Amino acid sequence: MSTAIQTQGEGLSLTTPKGLQVYYLLFFLSGFPALLYQIVWQRALFTLYGVNIESVTIIVTVFMLGLGLGSLGGGWLSARPGIHLLRAFGAIEISIGTFGFASLWIFHRVAAFTSGASVVATGLIAFALLLVPTMLMGSTLPLLVEHFVRRTGNVGETVGTLYSVNTFGSATACLFAALFIMRLLGESGSVRLAALLNLTVGITAMLLCDLVSRMAELPDANEDHRERIPLWIGMMLAAAVGFIALAYEIIWYRLYSFTSGSTAPCFAQLLAFYLFGVAYGSLAVRDFCRKATNNLKSTLHAASNVVILGAAAAFLLGPLLARSVVHVNFGPTFVFVFVAAALLGAAFPLLSHAAVGADQQAGRRVSLLYLSNIVGSTAGSFVVGFVILDHWSTRATSVFLLILGLLIACALAALTKEFRIKSAFAAGCVACLAGIIFSHSLFSHLYERLLFKGSYRPGTSLTQLVENKSGVIAIDGDTVYGGCIYDGHFNVDLLHDSNGLFRAFALPALHPAPQHVLIIGLSSGSWAQVVANYPAVKDMTIVEINPGYLPLIAEHSNVSSLLHNPKVHIVTDDGRRWLTSHPDRRFDFVLLNMTYYWRANSSNLLSADFLRLVRAHLNPGGVFFYNTTWSDEVQATGANVFPYAWRIANFLAVSDSSIILNKERLRDALRDYAIDGRKVFDLTDPKQTAYFEKILRVAEPSQAESRPPDELGIDSSTLVESRESMLNRLKGVRLTTDDNMGQEWRH
Repeated sequence: MSTAIQTQGEGLSLTTPKGLQVYYLLFFLSGFPALLYQIVWQRALFTLYGVNIESVTIIVTVFMLGLGLGSLGGGWLSARPGIHLLRAFGAIEISIGTFGFASLWIFHRVAAFTSGASVVATGLIAFALLLVPTMLMGSTLPLLVEHFVRRTGNVGETVGTLYSVNTFGSATACLFAALFIMRLLGESGSVRLAALLNLTVGITAMLLCDLVSRMAELPDANEDHRERIPLWIGMMLAAAVGFIALAYEIIWYRLYSFTSGSTAPCFAQLLAFYLFGVAYGSLAVRDFCRKATNNLKSTLHAASNVVILGAAAAFLLGPLLARSVVHVNFGPTFVFVFVAAALLGAAFPLLSHAAVGADQQAGRRVSLLYLSNIVGSTAGSFVVGFVILDHWSTRATSVFLLILGLLIACALAALTKEFRIKSAFAAGCVACLAGIIFSHSLFSHLYERLLFKGSYRPGTSLTQLVENKSGVIAIDGDTVYGGCIYDGHFNVDLLHDSNGLFRAFALPALHPAPQHVLIIGLSSGSWAQVVANYPAVKDMTIVEINPGYLPLIAEHSNVSSLLHNPKVHIVTDDGRRWLTSHPDRRFDFVLLNMTYYWRANSSNLLSADFLRLVRAHLNPGGVFFYNTTWSDEVQATGANVFPYAWRIANFLAVSDSSIILNKERLRDALRDYAIDGRKVFDLTDPKQTAYFEKILRVAEPSQAESRPPDELGIDSSTLVESRESMLNRLKGVRLTTDDNMGQEWRH
């Protein structure tokens, strides 16, 4: 049979690698911008609508749902008579690129009218914003599947190859984003790069249609009588495999985020290796599908093997990671992600081969399988990330997913109607059963190993561990770790200042009468306890994104009264989202004891855009006092956005009004300061009196040439620095914005 493309003076056989390379390259490049869009668009929407778990879940779900609906549309279009599939693919790529160029402008224009909307409204808005571009992205796979199946006559080979090259493109985008794209180009530059790639792919596909003659289809393309499983069974199995694959990715992200300290590149690296694994798994079964064209039993056996082995590998990844990071950095452990994802990723092409015939309905039927896989994936991330992890531990959730994987593999094996258990399947069953039986030992001291890494000693145990849908909080003695990073101490004793409390006690030096106070971030509650007990404070609102801190505070007597203080109101929400949704609230003092500037999404609370948002919520003379964690960029940003500023150790006090550091006011406040009726200082004690005088240095301005040598810096002559000194010292330093994301991608 002839399957040749005739170009200008050259014949290329479509069934040879040389003839297919141009198409594979186009679909590889099509996958590259898709993941750049996903990273940037989700990041931009998180900035606008919050990074609390509700907003994150809604935005991710909407993105996946759009891909699924697009798959349906692409399947419908592929079956329409007279449609030139390659030309339709090119037009879709051009449309995606056109939207991409304008996407961030559209998002910000819409957000100007809708930021701070309710959870339901946020979902509807995100759905409206993402529906068209994600549908266009989801429609491309069914179109190209139909294009190639009409010529190769093999569904599994076609789906495996196309799915693989497209996913390789997406994985490469993730890796490049982590290494340099996001760092060098920021959000807007990354989107422009993605849009240019879409336009290049689209225009090339359109030109290819005009340069080559119509390729001959296989004479039997409409005749495929091989044995297949019912499509609805294939759809259910594709959904189930998608469920466990994405659910495990949620577990892996939690573990890698914890051990890396929630760095932005870590997520991109994890996703890259996950997608590389899926791509390799899809490619690895291509030759099998070519050889097993008419053997349904062999296809189902292969599918059951990869699912059960993949479920076992995915289950073991957490314990392997925890035991590896005690000896090496977590980077090499991404190979575990690759292996597990490769096994699970091989299932979709095999299911397509088992359920779809090589006829002119192939594209439409593959689109139904693809939709089912996406729906299952979305359900996996939603059910596990939003519901199960709020009630079950990482171990219990992993055991549940392992059992589910075992059941799916057994269902696939049962479809063969053979009672013979092959060696690979038997090995997978043994591994799954052993994992279930010994799960307690495997996951023992999981977070201790991830937290203490190289300093972990056998038997080391955390005092408390809180796992919920918002993250992981670990307590070691009185030290709090939020996502593996130091988050403070349960301590309000200024004489034993283990958590830099002198900065919280500095409030009277910065503002004469802060009656209305907002605190963003609660953690141990120690700083909030100090501020709440200042007599001038009449009401205090605390916005905390993770409610897991509240029961921990209730168990520590030095801060527990905070929860019952009548002038304290605690809200569970994203700080930026809460400010946006309460435009009429004004405060005399806003306190933000910020996490480290390099952590994922930290720039949402440190950017010039956020500072302008806070400014709109300050009363005349109001002060914003926040932790820069020694970042030059963050300090330069604050000093440039606000006309008045002081640096106190690593904190910045900024305002639209002159800030007069009043030493006498601080002296009077500290002399009488009491927490729960107990005075902070006993000035009859000479040692306490000496320390009392040291604290007063917070209100003694000096011109600093360099930062203090230590975090507290009480004995340093550079404890306090003026705005003029900072501007001179930080001249030329880049300012942090929502677009450049500060130093998140450069750490």
